[in-house]
Amino acid sequence: MDIEAFRALPGPAGRAVLAAAAEADLSENALLSTAARLRERYPADLVAAALTQARLRVRARAKFGPDADRMYFTPDGLEQATRARVAAHRARRFAAYLDGRRGGVVLEMGCGIGADLIARARQGCRGEGVERDALTAAVARANVEALGLADLASVREGDATQEDPAGYAAVFADPGRRTGRGRVFDPRAYEPPLDTVLELAARAPAGCVKVAPGIPHEAIPDGAEAEWVSVGGDVKEAALWLGGLAGTAGRRATVIRSDDPDAPAATLTPDPGLDAPDVRGWGRYLYEPDGAVIRAHLVAEVAAQVGGGLADPRIAYVTADTAVATPFAAAYEIEDVLPFSVKRLRGELRRRDVGILTIKKRGSAVDVDRLRRDLGFTPRARRGGGRESTVVLTRVGRAPVALLARPVAAAPPATA
Repeated sequence: MDIEAFRALPGPAGRAVLAAAAEADLSENALLSTAARLRERYPADLVAAALTQARLRVRARAKFGPDADRMYFTPDGLEQATRARVAAHRARRFAAYLDGRRGGVVLEMGCGIGADLIARARQGCRGEGVERDALTAAVARANVEALGLADLASVREGDATQEDPAGYAAVFADPGRRTGRGRVFDPRAYEPPLDTVLELAARAPAGCVKVAPGIPHEAIPDGAEAEWVSVGGDVKEAALWLGGLAGTAGRRATVIRSDDPDAPAATLTPDPGLDAPDVRGWGRYLYEPDGAVIRAHLVAEVAAQVGGGLADPRIAYVTADTAVATPFAAAYEIEDVLPFSVKRLRGELRRRDVGILTIKKRGSAVDVDRLRRDLGFTPRARRGGGRESTVVLTRVGRAPVALLARPVAAAPPATA
């Protein structure tokens, strides 16, 4: 994207072509003809920038909701940006910390398109964002202005590694975790490397560093609190809380079920008095802990919540005899437990008149796509029956098993 063309987008001509692009057909098949029609009225470079923004705004609605139609993006910036719901959750922690210390300014090292900067500003936190890429910095600045937050947040172009965080109340950093070859999983390969970011963040009284959810526990520095966050059942990211923001939990799993930025998140922390979960036979219910719970090594806490144990000590499936409401695990009522066999499973599904099948697995080497075909449930053709069922593939010891189950209604009451 040409930076000069982008800078024209917030102006009168840019807003006009953006409005026209938003109402046009943006599908791949129609894009060339749409661009040709717009170029009859507007400069070609402005049309190209506007069409890029219009298409990115459509994609961004999943992360930013209605705000996406007022914001600006780059493809890479949108990919790495924190979704609004997670940023709002994190911003509240900053706001509580700063409020107790009569305010202060948060330095954001590598602010990207400004998602976290915006979220903190909406919580009343003053912030300065530093971004090395000139176009991305311009995008972040445009977002702050478009959302009416310029009195609380600012963005400047610069190298975050050359900043001195010592004069700020807190820092936030989001090191790059993507290259031209794809995502980066080794913290030493972040840009800047995680060790460099942590050394900079340690100069401020408090800080937070966004990291990949697959970060090894041994890479978490002493004294930090690691938080894994899931949205809608998928683990989206993790963060390391440092200094005055670290708290005392050490590990934390946060589950977000709603896209409402004001809805409370559910958070689970370690219970130091818990032993490892009991190993037991299958009960009436199966609990599938949320991915954030598993990443945070808090399965024992979920087992204690539901009064259950593990069928296999190495697999994070909890089984119990009662249905207990918990936001930290999906619950299923077990209808049958079978030794795994494709032939037997196919016959059992036919006997039960199952027409819609969900397959889940943990601790199983079975190829789910191939199994669906072998069972006669292809993506384009459902079986003739009308019943829905879930098959859970796992193992107990070395014995593979298939559980026939059905999801328990959301937030079930405790039952005897």
